[in-house]
Parts: sequence; structure tokens; C-alpha cells
Amino acid sequence: MARILIADDEASIRMVLKAQLSTLGHSVHAVENGREALIYLQKYGAEILITDLHMPKMGGMELFEQCRNRYPDIPVIILTAHGTVHLAVEAIKKGAFDFQTKPFDRDELKALVQKALSESNKRQNLVHEESIGRFDIIGRTKSMHQVYELIDRVSKSTASVLIIGESGTGKELVAKALHRNSDRAQEAFIQVNCGAIPEQLFESEFFGFEKGSFTGADQSRPGKFNMAHSGTIFLDEIGELPSSMQVKLLRVLQDGSIERIGGKRMQKVDVRLIAATNRDLNKEVQEGRFREDLYYRLNVVPIMLPPLRDRIEDVPLLAEHFLKRFSNKFSRTFRGFTEESLLWLIKYDWPGNIRELENVLERSVLLCDEHSHQLLDITQNKTLPHQNATQPKNLKEYIRQQTAILEKKKIEIALADHDGNVTHAANALGISRKSLQLKMRDYDLRG
Repeated sequence: MARILIADDEASIRMVLKAQLSTLGHSVHAVENGREALIYLQKYGAEILITDLHMPKMGGMELFEQCRNRYPDIPVIILTAHGTVHLAVEAIKKGAFDFQTKPFDRDELKALVQKALSESNKRQNLVHEESIGRFDIIGRTKSMHQVYELIDRVSKSTASVLIIGESGTGKELVAKALHRNSDRAQEAFIQVNCGAIPEQLFESEFFGFEKGSFTGADQSRPGKFNMAHSGTIFLDEIGELPSSMQVKLLRVLQDGSIERIGGKRMQKVDVRLIAATNRDLNKEVQEGRFREDLYYRLNVVPIMLPPLRDRIEDVPLLAEHFLKRFSNKFSRTFRGFTEESLLWLIKYDWPGNIRELENVLERSVLLCDEHSHQLLDITQNKTLPHQNATQPKNLKEYIRQQTAILEKKKIEIALADHDGNVTHAANALGISRKSLQLKMRDYDLRG
């Protein structure tokens, strides 16, 4: 079922279209002008927009152009009289899906709507499948598309990358995607968890040691940088690196050479360095816990990973992925979720991010009884984290409302960071100045 929005100033047209498209099982809402359509889209969104050209307050062309700027993934079908076909053709050249002349054929319009929905779904699935195939990362939200674009842009370079995100957001997956799509993909990918190494063992782990260099050194052993030669080294939780090792890592980045413990000569190493942290390293620098010069060496290309609570549209997608994986693992026959389960998954704020979602799904698949329709009811899992807030009644509406709240918050932060300068804030958000002004008007924000 899709949510379809109709904008037409003729009540009879709205009534006929709503009746016809509802028979296809879609949820159809109708408004009488473009301004009302934008208000509805802001609150609830839609999978498809059907609009007349001539309407009071805001016509179809202006509505289409604003929809194209704000919601580029929504296909738009133009309704037009014979005298305005040239305007509909102009809209198609600018990106509208198609047009239908009045009086329209009922079956033709139904077929056109189904075609628009089908092509929109294919386009979204292609992007999603490409991200899984190339990056092994799941996510359709705009913030994740920005991550994919950054991976594409920097994977072929040798520049250092700093991946920043809370625990459980998928920093390791991004590091592996950068390596897999680089010219070093056939070489080693060496991962080091800096938070799991005792301080006194850092140097031997990183750079190795020569035979006899200390008690118990019965034979020489290469370090992680030797093992990563010609490939990639991934230093996870780089913020845990002790100050003594920060100096030595800086030298590796500057000179491209290491010295083993007990060694008598420097060894050249060719490695691409990727680091990750869940800390604010800039703050660590200001408070004297992390070297400023090392920070700038690491932070050549920063990649910010959003927490799961900021990409709630991806929660059902990730949940389906984990459901399939654990159903296969435990030989269960779950094929989906109950509506109550999906609402719970969307409502919870996931402080442990994707890792916590994965854990909840694994336990639920293992512990819960199979529903009569093979749907997983995770509320049977008595070990679920506690939620204080009441459950929303409509899943899609809740997702859209929360997305709007998050978008407003991001705009407020961008405007504050740039002292109310709309142009600079728009650049920081990656949108046009006009799009930001429209969003500011919708959210009643001032520059």
C-alpha cells in the first residue's frame, strides 16, 4: 500500500481520483491547492503526488518545483487540460514522471500510478542493493547516502580517514568498505583495537620486535604495520592510544617508516591508515589528552556515522536483515514482524545502535514463539529494554514525524553554527539556499 497525495481545486476530480485509486489498496489524501499539499507532505510525506496545473494560492508548476527541491524521490504526475499540455511537457523535462490529460481515462491513470510506484521502488532498491553489494552496509536514508558518496570519493586515494561515530554504528564496516573499494583491495586489511591492548604492549603490537630484545622474545615477530604493508591498517578506538604511542604513530605518518623493538634500522612501510573513534577528539586535543598534530594527520577525511536514532527509517530495513540471518541460523520460519513489533522497534531510541538492534533480534528469534502467520512478535521477549513512552498508533506517520523533528534540529544547529547565515548553513547541510529557505519557512525558523 502506498500513500498518494492529490492536489486539485475541483472537488469532483478529487472525489473521483480518491475513489478510483483507493480500489487499488492505496491510502489516498486530497487537497485543493499546492500550499495545502506542501503542508501535508511536510507532516506525512507521500509515495506519489498527482497535481493539477491551475489551482489557487499555489499552482501545480510551483508545487512540482518545490516538491522536486524538497522531496526529489517522490514521482509527480501532472493533470492537465489540452490547452496546457505544453506546461506539462515542460514539467517532464524538469523531472516530473508523466502527465495525464483531462478528461482522463480511469484505467490509464491507474496504470500510470502503478508504473510510477514500481519505478520508484526499483530506483530505491537499486541504490540499496548497490550499497549492500559494494559496501556491505544497509541504509537508505540521506545521511547514509552521504556516507556512501564519501566512501566512493576517497576509497581510491591514500589519504588518512577518520571515522567518527558512537559505539555500534558500523565504523568497522565503513573501514572495510574503504579498503575493499580501493586499489589496495587485494592486499592485507589489518585491524587493531586500540582499546584492547595493554599500554606496555602497544609498541610491540604496532611495530614488532627482534629476537632477544626482551625476556621471552625467542624469535623475531613482525608488528601490525609490517603485516599491513601495501595494504590498509585500521586503528579502531584511536582515542585510547596512550600519549607515548601517539608520538611514534605520528612519526610513522610523517616518515612512512617504523623501528622494531631491539631493531637497529628503520623499515619503510607503505600503508593506508584508517582510524575510528567514538570520542570527540577535537575536545580531547583542547583538554591535552590527544596530540593536535596527530589529530590533523588522522583527520584528513572525516566520515561521520549517524546514530541509529537519527536514521529511524532504516530500522525496519536493518531489522528485516537480522531477522533473515537469525531465522536461518536457528532454523526458524519467521518471515516478518507483527505491527506491534515494528512500532516497538521504531519507538526505541537504540543507545547501543545497530549492535544493540542485532542483539535484540538474535535473542527474540531464539526465544519467541512463531506467530500463526510466521510473524515475529518481539514483545514476547521478556529481556527487551524498557520503554517509558507510549507506542504510536501509525508506523509510517511516526517515522515521518520523527524525521521532521530531526531535520528541524539539524537546521537549527547549522544556522547557529553559522551565525544565522542561510547560505553558509545551506552549504553545511548539503542543500541549496532556496531549499533551506523553504524548510525554514515550514519549520518557522529565522536566520
